[in-house]
This record gives sequence, structure tokens and C-alpha cells, in this order.
Amino acid sequence: MRASMQSAGTAAHAAAGARRWLVALVAGLASVPAGAAGPVAPGGAAADDTQEVRRQPSWPAATRQRADELVAAWLGSIADPAARARGAEAWTASSPATDILDAAMAATGAVDPRAAAAAASVDDRRGLADLAWLGESSVAPFERDTLRAWIGRELVRRDRFDEALPVLASVDPVAAVDPAAVLFHSAACQHWLLDSQVAITTLDRLLERAGEIPLRYERVARLLRADMAGLEDESLDHIARRMRDVTRRLGLGRAGARTRAVQDGVIESLDKLIARLEQEQQSQSGGGGGAGSGSGSGQGGQPMDDSRPAGGKGPGEVTRKDLEAGEGWGQLPPHKREEALQQIGREYPAHYREAIEQYFKRLAAGEEQPPSR
Repeated sequence: MRASMQSAGTAAHAAAGARRWLVALVAGLASVPAGAAGPVAPGGAAADDTQEVRRQPSWPAATRQRADELVAAWLGSIADPAARARGAEAWTASSPATDILDAAMAATGAVDPRAAAAAASVDDRRGLADLAWLGESSVAPFERDTLRAWIGRELVRRDRFDEALPVLASVDPVAAVDPAAVLFHSAACQHWLLDSQVAITTLDRLLERAGEIPLRYERVARLLRADMAGLEDESLDHIARRMRDVTRRLGLGRAGARTRAVQDGVIESLDKLIARLEQEQQSQSGGGGGAGSGSGSGQGGQPMDDSRPAGGKGPGEVTRKDLEAGEGWGQLPPHKREEALQQIGREYPAHYREAIEQYFKRLAAGEEQPPSR
């Protein structure tokens, strides 16, 4: 049992850096225009996946020709000649290298001032503009889908995943001017919010056009899919990601009921983890033990690295760090917090205990900015 826990601790430690890199990669690549990296070269290494079951794509590729046709049909439906002219001018002003979704949004904003105001509200500290008017029958489907897709993408770029997801969910990729952008950013939301199975389904749909979508979309999609497939519910990694999500929400000034629900779930999961570890410890101590070389050494008297539990028989006590006082909802009761830190300090590498301790300390202090990594 202990050997398997040591192996799991080592694997988790090795994966931690890769996952931090993955999150940074998604955030960085999401801000690159869709055409910048170009499509994956046919027959290239990224497209050569003989193990992947190919299926007929369920959505159209985003090409400039297709976008021209969609814009022309939309402009032809506009009754106001002046608005139609403004939209046509904005669209033709974009070059073939311009991101298709950005170009479509520029044309949409030129035609309808409400669309331009909604786009500007993405950075408004008072919150996103009300988009209820998009449901009016007078609003063309092209305008509605373009605005929602653009706003959803921009919210993802600002780490506002829980706001972006419902906006993107209302866009049909088949009708969107940039279907790949809709699918990619929807999957990014689902990945962050740990909706594993839905994320995998979305990513599989995006990869239906592997070899045609932008290279960065394909490569990151494969990384995200592998990450979701390997994530276990209620694992320490899963709990740590939910803690990170609480930190994100607080950094955005979101301390309402939804954030408290995530926090309560984290505390419940920590309680379960502690109970499970206590049961495993009792099982191990009840079975007796052989001769060992001491709690601070591995086999052959070699020092233990900090990537796996030491497996010693000491009391397992850790030095308690002073946490700031307070009675906010984000605090775990002191005895529960100490119990969690001591148990995790005994059974997991030091960096896990430190991460969880810093999490509770930040909640007690009421900080808004996430800690540097």
C-alpha cells in the first residue's frame, strides 16, 4: 500500500509542473489570432495518429471563402442601406490574415451599435452588458452567433470561464463563422471547471478536423484531452484544482454563493481524504512492520527525495504556521485545518501540504490576487 502511495506521490509531483505549463500554454495561445499559426500540415507529425478513430466532421471548416458567403448573406438581409454599407466597409477593410471572428465582430459592431456596446462591456468593471436582446426575432442569426462567440472567447482570455461557458454553449458551431474557436474555447472552460466527460466530448469534436484547424488548437486540444482522461475525481490533484478555481473567483471579486459552493465542496473532499488516509494508516499499523532504516532514509540508507511520502513511524507532526485570524466563510475551523495539514504532511510530499496551507492562509487574509507560481 505504501509503495503504491509513494509511486502516486512521485507521479503527481512530476505531473504538477507539466500541468502548470499546460494552463499557461492554454492562456497564452488563446490570445493568438486564429490564423497566426496556420493549419496543421497534411501528413505532418501532429496529424499522423494511426490509433485515432477518424469520423466524418460534424461541423464546417472555417475558411475565408465560407466567411465571405456568410457575411454576404447577412448583409443582404439588412434593410437599412446605411447600416449595410457600414458592415460591408468594415468587413472588406479586414485582410485575409485578420482573425475571422475579429473581422466578423467588427462588421457586426458597425451595423448594430448594441453589438459594439456589448463587446466593449467585456472589460467594464460593472459587468457584462445584458444580452437578452439577442433573443429578439429581429436579430439576425449571424449577428447573434458572432457576438456570442466573440464575447465567449474574450471572457476565456480573461479567465472568466464560468461566465464564458453559457455564452458559448448557445452558439451552434455548424452555423458559426469560426466553429473551431467556439469548440476550442468551450473545451477550455470545461477543462478548467473540471467537467471532464463533457470536455473530452467537445475536444473529440474539435479534433474531427485535425489537420485543418490551427496547429495550436490541435496540439493544445490533445494535451487537454489527455489531462482530463487522467484526472480522478476526489484525488488530491482534483482537490487542488478546485482550490485554484476558488482563488481565481476571489481574484475576480466573485465571493458569492457559487464560490462558497466550490469552497464547501473542497472542505468536504478534504474531510474524505483525511478519513481515507486515517483508515490506511490504521490498516498499516495493525499489520505490524519489518526492520527499517529510519524515517528519513530510503532503501540502502539513501536520503528520501521530497517527491514521495517517507514511510517512517514518527508522530507525523508538522510545524504549525500562524494564520491570520478571521471569521470569514472561507476559513476551515482551526482544528479541522490543523488535522488536514498534519495528515497531509504525514502521507504526502511537502509541497502538497504547503500548497494547502497557503490556500487556507490566503482565504483567511482575504487576498484577491493569486499567489505567484
